[in-house]
Amino acid sequence: MEVVRSRADKAILIPAGTFRMGTEDADRNPMDAESPIREVEVGAFRVDPTCVTNAEFATFVNETGWYVTEAEEFGWSYVFGALLEPELRRASQKPPGTPWWRAVHGARWDAPEGPGSSVADRADHPVVHVSLRDAEAFASWCGMRLPREAEWEKAARGGLDQARYAWGDELTPNGEHRCNIWQGAFPVRNTLEDGYLGTAPVRTFPPHGFGLYEVAGNVWEWCSDTWDAGHAPSMSGDVRVIRGGSYLCHDSYCNRYRVAARHASAVEDASGNKGFRLAADA
Repeated sequence: MEVVRSRADKAILIPAGTFRMGTEDADRNPMDAESPIREVEVGAFRVDPTCVTNAEFATFVNETGWYVTEAEEFGWSYVFGALLEPELRRASQKPPGTPWWRAVHGARWDAPEGPGSSVADRADHPVVHVSLRDAEAFASWCGMRLPREAEWEKAARGGLDQARYAWGDELTPNGEHRCNIWQGAFPVRNTLEDGYLGTAPVRTFPPHGFGLYEVAGNVWEWCSDTWDAGHAPSMSGDVRVIRGGSYLCHDSYCNRYRVAARHASAVEDASGNKGFRLAADA
């Protein structure tokens, strides 16, 4: 297996420069403060081509010999109900307002659907059920860090200016799926046109112009910035920015797989559709 600690040297270099951040998309959520479009200067940095995988996180846990995720400490985490066995789905609690989620005791990074599940056949899938603290601990172990929000968006745009998606303005160019999101009627029917109900392996879909994979859909990605509607850069606070959307995003309620889309998450939230990729100073 690749030595995880050397990953910073293999991360993709994103050159310094100005880009146009944000969007005026008509279907943006005003609460997410994606607008206005503004020019942002970003210094050179490096970013991983993929999210951190289960295999890589397992190496971290095994080599440290002590790390325990927050989901393990809490004893439970949120799992998308359709991924659960029927008996466990019936027995688990639905949170108010989002009945597609289930609070599952024993759900954690290496048992993503709770007791009896494992990641043995998902080594190359993005690790999930990781909180901000978990992501930062892995990053520190690697000698890297989480991307700042402006870095994330610049990298995710792949060199395109104001395109709707990381690969252009069409969701499925020539009928080709470029990301793992929900197709059908959310949350009752997924047609699985992209091939996945839950997470997909990293490098499933084609890379974009900078060589990054799955910056749209699959799993939400932690950024270091505190959530702020005024876009004031800060790396403290109990609510942080997450970017990219997940396999549960659908244009009927959450079209945040658009490259300018942003969302907020409590730092301790470690649900089954949240992961991370790393960055480093150039």
